[in-house]
Amino acid sequence: MSAPVPWPDGAAVRVLLVDDQRLLREGLRTLLELHDDFIVVGEAGDGVEAEQLVERLRPQVILMDLRMPRRDGSTATRRITSRWPAVQVLVLTTFDDDDLVFEAIAAG
Repeated sequence: MSAPVPWPDGAAVRVLLVDDQRLLREGLRTLLELHDDFIVVGEAGDGVEAEQLVERLRPQVILMDLRMPRRDGSTATRRITSRWPAVQVLVLTTFDDDDLVFEAIAAG
């Protein structure tokens, strides 16, 4: 295992996983937990839950799916980054719809 590359403050990166597929979230958690650089602080199944968890858990990075029930990833990203601009959102999706990609980029 390589030496950890900490977030600028010296701590591991706090990550929130957001995807409506539980199995995918579990797989991502397993992969991230192999590295000391990351701490998975929580998991959400949709954008509404993600916003609630960001308020409480204060992640530094969010791995966000785009298509989810209740609130999609683009809308959740826009709402989260407007309220917590320091949070970095990385979009994860299996869809190759250009409109979805452009919408996600516009959301931040």
